[in-house]
Amino acid sequence: MHEPASLPIASIQKRIASFVIDDLVISVFTFIIFYDQFSEVFSNITVVDQAAIETINAFIAQNIIVIFAIKIIYHTVLVWQNGMTLGKYLMKIKVIDLETGKVPGFSKAFLRASIRIPSEVLFYLGFLMAFFVPLKQTLHDKLSHCVVVDG
Repeated sequence: MHEPASLPIASIQKRIASFVIDDLVISVFTFIIFYDQFSEVFSNITVVDQAAIETINAFIAQNIIVIFAIKIIYHTVLVWQNGMTLGKYLMKIKVIDLETGKVPGFSKAFLRASIRIPSEVLFYLGFLMAFFVPLKQTLHDKLSHCVVVDG
């Protein structure tokens, strides 16, 4: 394995672009999966008022576990299989295991994907770490012993 200092660490700009692309892809998956429910919820809303907001919040509360599961499955499977999500592929970056220098195994990919959820929910604090640590690791990178490199 290469020394961490010699790794071609992916830039913050590429990681942000990758994040946005992946969130758009996940949004499309979510929209497709919940299309009928979205149609029903929004067909009953004629004016955005307190009742409409409560209806939307109830929909989110009822489906939040499924939405989180979609995110975890997307990130786990794609990182485990080839080290890249669609966003990472388009930005030409990939996730590697710091210990082996290879694509993370299933357990590391799952851990990394699972830790992303609280990082996002808590105002993206886990992502902000990348601005302040030498290997530009987010919380989910650090805890899973992974790093994102140009690839």
